[in-house]
Amino acid sequence: MLSAVTVSVVPEARGGPFVFWDDISKACESARRLGFDAIELFAPSPHAIPFDELSRLLAKHSLRLAAVGTGAGMVKHKLSLSDPDPKRRREAIQFASSMIEYGGRFKAPAIIGSMQGRWALPQSREQALETLRESINELGEFAHSIGMPLIFEPVNRYETNLVTSVTVGCEFLDSLKSKNVKLLADLFHLNIEEANIAEALRQAGSMIGHVHFADSNRLAAGFGHTDFPPIVAVLREIGYEGYLSAEVLSLPDADAAAAMTIKTFQQLMGSDYDEDS
Repeated sequence: MLSAVTVSVVPEARGGPFVFWDDISKACESARRLGFDAIELFAPSPHAIPFDELSRLLAKHSLRLAAVGTGAGMVKHKLSLSDPDPKRRREAIQFASSMIEYGGRFKAPAIIGSMQGRWALPQSREQALETLRESINELGEFAHSIGMPLIFEPVNRYETNLVTSVTVGCEFLDSLKSKNVKLLADLFHLNIEEANIAEALRQAGSMIGHVHFADSNRLAAGFGHTDFPPIVAVLREIGYEGYLSAEVLSLPDADAAAAMTIKTFQQLMGSDYDEDS
């Protein structure tokens, strides 16, 4: 498994669970200094950080791009992939497609989380899920066309009323025509929704495509009460070899959050981390 840390350049998301903010160059420098393998990027559009600029920074600091988020589609542009308005939904698909294409140039998948939206009357939950299903099928096949999986994130009940748990996420993926969609297991959301995080991951198995590495209180792993060893043991058991990416609050500050994350990561990985690195 590999380590990653989040970087947000979306002003409207300030205060959200991202470690580094605004200055992508400084973020890359800090990530490499602390020993991370990659960054995960949250940007307002694929034009926010030009491809050449990000390529240069990643190469300079020997980093990879773990994934790109699409959350700005909701936070900044108020777009939802379950929107009952076909015009707005098409705009949401186009925005998500642009981020999929941008990430694909770095061999990094795009994440659909908050853009799943919410359902509200007069639309029923089943209607919203069917609309979301159509959108994800289209995006999954678009991602496939550029050689990347699409990552779909169940989000806890306080942030969505559609796909809230790993169990519901697996059912949703099973219902898709596209077989190019994987689940994102965000350990903070799982802490809210799952009776047993490790068992939920075991049941999902090969459906897990990305992991957000966060503690029970959305702080860096090691600053809360999540029991990480059983979780990592199950990830090894199911053959997960992707990223543990710190989508956490930058508290008490960004460097402290990042430093605690990589410390906990290295303790959990032990000698395996030295081999992977």
